[in-house]
Amino acid sequence: MQRFEQEVFALICSYPSLDGEKLDSLQHLEKELGRTLLAYSCHQMEPAQLTPEELERIQSLEKDLGVVIVAL
Repeated sequence: MQRFEQEVFALICSYPSLDGEKLDSLQHLEKELGRTLLAYSCHQMEPAQLTPEELERIQSLEKDLGVVIVAL
């Protein structure tokens, strides 16, 4: 059986800083469509290699905070 290495990455997205013409363009399209639009900026990043103990601590904090945490 042939095995292929699979590249693993995390796609990290956040709200970009829009000002001036960029923000005006987004708001104009929102008005035209009658819809709320959300803009995201995404970046591909390599996740950290964690020990089982580190992973357990992160998962515990995720549960406590009610969020998803990505270690880079």
